[in-house]
Amino acid sequence: MGIAELLKQVDGSGEFGVWLGRLDGTPVFEYEAERPHYSASTMKLPVAMAMMRKVEAGELALEQPVTVHNDFASAGSGRFGVNPDEDEAPATWEAMGTPVPLTWLATEMITRSSNLATNLVLEQVGVPAAHAALTEATLPTSSSPASKIERGIDDLPARAAGISNLMSPAGLAGVLVAVGNQAGPSGAYLRDLLAGNQWNGEIPALLPPGTRVEHKNGWDTRIRHDGGIVRAADADPFVLVVCTTSDLPDPEAQKLIASIALEAWNHRHDLEAVR
Repeated sequence: MGIAELLKQVDGSGEFGVWLGRLDGTPVFEYEAERPHYSASTMKLPVAMAMMRKVEAGELALEQPVTVHNDFASAGSGRFGVNPDEDEAPATWEAMGTPVPLTWLATEMITRSSNLATNLVLEQVGVPAAHAALTEATLPTSSSPASKIERGIDDLPARAAGISNLMSPAGLAGVLVAVGNQAGPSGAYLRDLLAGNQWNGEIPALLPPGTRVEHKNGWDTRIRHDGGIVRAADADPFVLVVCTTSDLPDPEAQKLIASIALEAWNHRHDLEAVR
């Protein structure tokens, strides 16, 4: 069953977008790829990219200590904190009040998708730098880029003011292409973080065990996204992003993404044959 047929089966239940292409940024299949969705945790990859830019510039150090706290300046007004009941990564909370290395926070942010760790890293990096990392990775083929990073996780005052984080499939694909082609230690560091993702219910779920998938997913109410670089031993790597904002039960949204990934995998020797 082709990707178009998989999407046809969920027609009317929400908004869906797909970008599939090569690591050089060439798309081979797109469906509503420019439509923005609430980013959820996919915004954490540009935060990590911005962090590494500052490390390379000597403005930050991976081993520098950051004291864990839960009080942040809002992008709207006042201050805010992360809701611990919506953060599925307990290790950062267990370190509350103690200094931990920035690189440890980055690992929690990407591999466990810690919201608290994300805001701590973002506080060091700055929202403008994270947004710049996202927008500067825009693909040349992207006609109307709408992805943006404007605030931290759980910044309720900013959300009330209409300040949000958005991600389109094409936007996340651009970030993945940039990371996949980044040379030197920073590129290897980011790719290894993505490969260490411990939430693997979407793109990797139906692929052969042991397949290296460098991916970052995100989820929230009605939201389930995943984007990654899939590296097969017998074919060139490919980039896949699937964004869903829908009324599908969450397991069905995950299954949809996994099925699209399997279809791409089955055509890995001839991606242009994907329909």
